[in-house]
Amino acid sequence: MPDFRDIKTDGAWSSAEEEAFVRTLGKPAKEAVSRAIRERGYRHTSCHGRAGINPLVFESGQGSILKDADGNRYLDLGSGIYVTNLGHAHPKVSEAISRQAKALMNCHDYMTPVKAAFLERLSGCLGGDLNNIHLYDNGTTAVEFAIRAARTITGRHEVISFFSDHHGKTYGSAALGRITPSNGPARPSGFHLVPRPDPYRPVWTGQDGKIDTDAYIAFYEQYMKEATTGLVAAFVLEPIQGWGGTIIPPDDFLPKLAHLCRSRGVLLVTDEILAGSGRTGKWLSADWWGVRPDITVLGKGLGNGFPMSALVVKEEHAWALPKIAPSTTFGGNPMACAAGLATIRAIEEEGAMELAVENGKYLLERLEELKEAHPMIGDVRGRGCLLGIEFVWDRETKKPFIEAASEVYAECLKRKLIPGVPVVHLLRLAPQLTIDREMIGTAVAILDESIERVEEKFGMKGGLGDRRATV
Repeated sequence: MPDFRDIKTDGAWSSAEEEAFVRTLGKPAKEAVSRAIRERGYRHTSCHGRAGINPLVFESGQGSILKDADGNRYLDLGSGIYVTNLGHAHPKVSEAISRQAKALMNCHDYMTPVKAAFLERLSGCLGGDLNNIHLYDNGTTAVEFAIRAARTITGRHEVISFFSDHHGKTYGSAALGRITPSNGPARPSGFHLVPRPDPYRPVWTGQDGKIDTDAYIAFYEQYMKEATTGLVAAFVLEPIQGWGGTIIPPDDFLPKLAHLCRSRGVLLVTDEILAGSGRTGKWLSADWWGVRPDITVLGKGLGNGFPMSALVVKEEHAWALPKIAPSTTFGGNPMACAAGLATIRAIEEEGAMELAVENGKYLLERLEELKEAHPMIGDVRGRGCLLGIEFVWDRETKKPFIEAASEVYAECLKRKLIPGVPVVHLLRLAPQLTIDREMIGTAVAILDESIERVEEKFGMKGGLGDRRATV
């Protein structure tokens, strides 16, 4: 394994945890304590997801560095699970939660000073017209209430969502996405799925070979006529698809979809749980196209890791919310509001959204270098600090390389990098918005070597070579 410390150009990082991480690169991980904890814990629960690839036992974190129970440090390029936008254990957020926990933890849905302050600040972040806010403790619940709100506002019951979008794991939210035997056996009535524009894998193209967004819109119109009762309440989508592989639509798609919704009296509901809260460099990823939804939902990074989410509707629709009894046991509790308020303040004070754009642009440039060097990379894409790598067997056929993401992920873990979230043939990256460029350089170098090992295993050949040790 190369000495990744050569990547550093200035000789020092600002954080002691980051410096300690660099010193451990190339050294085997200790695992005695972690192994004992795993043996205790997994007697009572199942190991799944990323933990199934390598069941690490994390004990603490700071910024972009996670430390396990044996003291091994890992560079986290996934922000936990898209939640620690400001980094792990951000001091302002941690202090706000601690201070509030000593004063008041829960008073159901009554107003509190910190809740009032948070609602004011969040409404300001969202531009003012999205100003009726209801708070929850997870994204799935917010999506469920968004469906109920859309049906109540319109008096209609059918909902149209999009292929490969992900909106949650409860009954209604799961019905908006791909149905599997475990959450079936069939999609509930009133839920419909249609394809969305994927520039790398388009369904419809024009004569010039480029993606044809007008064909998608025309299909939606025909679909509403032929496959629904005509009583469509809403289109629901992730403006930038997160779980499905960081799919960024063509610039004209979202405005055209919004126009279609307005012309048919259908609500536009955007799921910003993953891509919102500043991750792409805007509070809402839909803001990149100047589109204002009727309803939106936020979560994940909203409290920088503290469990919280929000359903937000335009003021003109606020009348409908009391009709759906929108409160929950833990939604809007004082600790969550303190975390959300501190997160907003820190994002603004530290210029985190501006840094997300700059860091994301730089990381995407480095990923483009990896694409040039590695034949198994079919596409790289991103907006702000939400990026993705798509692995293929062949760039001409674009045949998905199904084993690649988990294989690369496992190789990265050996080199103390958590590269994000692997799914099928996709690797999704979501670094801390304020991540150091030196850390990006280190991450790219580890990705390069890890991808090279996987290519060797499957009979491919690639790599940055001497360029690996440059930032």
